[in-house]
Parts: sequence; C-alpha cells; structure tokens
Amino acid sequence: MAKTKELSKDTRNKIVDLHQVGKTESAIGKQLGLKKSTVGAIIRKWKTYKTTDNLPRSGAPRKISPRGVKMITRTVSKNPRTTRGDLVNDLQRAGTKVTKPTISNTLRRQGLKSCSARRVPLLKPVHVQARLKFAREHLDDPDEDWENVIWSDETKIELFGKNSTRRVWRTKNAELHPKNTIPTVKHGGGNIMLWGCFSAKGPGRLIRVKERMNGTMYREIFSENLLPSARALKMKRGWVFQHDNDPKHTARATKEWLRKKHFKVLEWPSQSPDLNPIENLWRELKVRVAQRQPQNITALEEICMEEWAKKNLVKTYRKRLTSVIANKGYITKY
Repeated sequence: MAKTKELSKDTRNKIVDLHQVGKTESAIGKQLGLKKSTVGAIIRKWKTYKTTDNLPRSGAPRKISPRGVKMITRTVSKNPRTTRGDLVNDLQRAGTKVTKPTISNTLRRQGLKSCSARRVPLLKPVHVQARLKFAREHLDDPDEDWENVIWSDETKIELFGKNSTRRVWRTKNAELHPKNTIPTVKHGGGNIMLWGCFSAKGPGRLIRVKERMNGTMYREIFSENLLPSARALKMKRGWVFQHDNDPKHTARATKEWLRKKHFKVLEWPSQSPDLNPIENLWRELKVRVAQRQPQNITALEEICMEEWAKKNLVKTYRKRLTSVIANKGYITKY
C-alpha cells in the first residue's frame, strides 16, 4: 500500500476552523476534497490534544531488551575482543534473534564503538613496575630539569611506507586517477635508518646510519654528533643524556665510554617509548615526509633533513608521568 501524503499544517488548521463554525465532517471533506475519515481523525486529535501538530512517536520497540543490553555491554567490557557474531549467538541462546548491525547500533548507544586495536610494546610485570617507579620518582621534578635533558633515539623511515593516512576529494569512479592515489611498491621500496637527538631548546643533529649499527658505531655517533649538538643547543652544565635500553646502548663498552666522558645518563625503564618525547617528533617527521612523497632514497634523506624542525615536546613532561601512574604503569596515549 502506498504511503499517503501528509496534510499541511494550514489544511489541518482549516479543518478545525470549519468544525468550530458548525460544519459537519462530510461537508468539510467535500469542501476541501478530503475523506470524511481523514477529517474526523484531525478533529479528534484536536479535541484530545488541543493541537493538530504531529505528536512524538515512540518508534519501533528495541529488539534487545534492557536486560540483553546489559548482558552484551558487560561481555564486551570484560573482553573487548568479543565479536559481533559471538554476541549474536549469546543473545540467540537467551531467546533473542538479532543481526550484527543491531548489535553495533546497540553498543554505539552505550558509548562503545568498534576500533582497531593499537599495537603497543609487550609489557611484562617487571616493565610495569619499572615504569611506575620512574614516574613516581620524577613526578615532582621541576620543568627546568626536563629542559636540561637531551633525548635521543633511532628510527627507520621507508620510502613508500604507510607513514600517514591521506584523504582526497574526488568524483565517483576517479579513485585510480594519479592525483588520487599513493604510490607503493613491494617491500617498501627501501628505507633509511636515522639517529637524532633534541632538547627543549630545539633539535640537535640528525644523521643517516648507512650501515648496521653496533656498539662501536653508536659510540662514534656520540663523539661526532651528540657533543656538538649539546654545544649548539647551549645546554646548561650538568645536562642529562637519555637513550633507551637497546643492547648496544647498555653494552659494557658503551657504559664505560659514557663514564669516562662524564656523561650523566637518565636511568630509563624498558619498553617505554611513550615516555620519550622524541617518538612524537619521529611521528611528525614521518607524516611530513609522506606528504612530500619522495621518489627515491636520495630524495627521502634530503626531505628528512629539511623537515627536522623545532618542536617543543618537553614542557608538559609531567603529564606523561601522571598518565603512566593513572594507567597503572601500562602504555599511555603519548
């Protein structure tokens, strides 16, 4: 049956006006070209609710009862990896037959949505405790102390890696136009390894590591790049150096070299990239490089050096520590 056209507000008001002057439902219907039943329904609505406006409608009843909603919400809270199919089966065993979209809509109304699980470093209990210890010990350190730290790290940047998500405005069926695509090749098309350092005062040196890095090469990087970076950044006396617990960083020869050079090294909890602000700098660098779309390794290296720009990520360091404590030692959004 075809859906009938809704009467305009003027027509409904006219029906009420004619009724009030004493005209019958049949007469009103003939005058306005409407069915008597339609006129009668408008008049009854006006008598009951004193309005001819559309009233709020309850809509179709929910297929999942409040008890069922609590059940599936509790299930995904205990195990976020539960699939929609699992929930459909759980409800079916309870006597309710629903579809997967109904599950999605129901959970969305409860403030839950399906997202890709983030990949984070594997944390063992010893890592969690070390992170909490570090955060609590340094929580009350003044901002000036963090501004006197040189942060360092290595990263790999692929030529055609998936370093950022790019969105484009395009017309239908134009998805393969060169302007609307991102070129990729098998195995990433090559990559470069970078070592860099920076402090709250700005970036230090960024260099390309062309060979497999070992302890000897790592110490050469110190001699040739870390100390000049500290001088260029005009670090205060007693500045602190940070690096993670990579084996070449913690090798006996490296520790001895740092001791002889009188480096003050920040004791670092393993598996804690979220506590190192240089990770944010790497992320921004990769996004900028991907936006410029280098076509070969030489261009990739040149663009990396050009985009190594100042970015102050240290002044809010206390927030990183409070986040670790609030998250009970586990990985945070940083």
